[in-house]
Amino acid sequence: MRHKHVKLAPAELTHIIDLLDSRASSFRGGCPSGELSVAILDDAALARLHGRHLDDPSITDVITFSGSPELGFAGEICVSADAARRQAPHTTAASLSRELALYVVHGWLHLAGFDDLNPTAKRAMRRAEARAMRLIEDANAMPKLRFSPR
Repeated sequence: MRHKHVKLAPAELTHIIDLLDSRASSFRGGCPSGELSVAILDDAALARLHGRHLDDPSITDVITFSGSPELGFAGEICVSADAARRQAPHTTAASLSRELALYVVHGWLHLAGFDDLNPTAKRAMRRAEARAMRLIEDANAMPKLRFSPR
């Protein structure tokens, strides 16, 4: 599945994942080994997944599915480009790209063992997100998200 109005080079997401993987020891050992799928979806598609797999059909920004590393599959990160558009502090391409990258980071961190279910865990997740985003920014690896006209 793919968001029909988003333009993003897959290599840009791969670069983010590679950067995170290269610093896995800084993030609880990182994401499990194996293929990692990243799906950029619209709100409706992500809400359907949310309802089908988590019994909550509401709109969300990120859903992460654990994989089977023994089968060569690390997991899947599903993010809503529509949520990125709503949550970005500005509607500039850079702001939207940063928000989308944050969602990918958030999903990767879930696969690395972080959660955000209680206040203490949520603070640890936010600190890890901030470190990961600095890593991406320092490497000049922020993706260049573009929304095409509707």
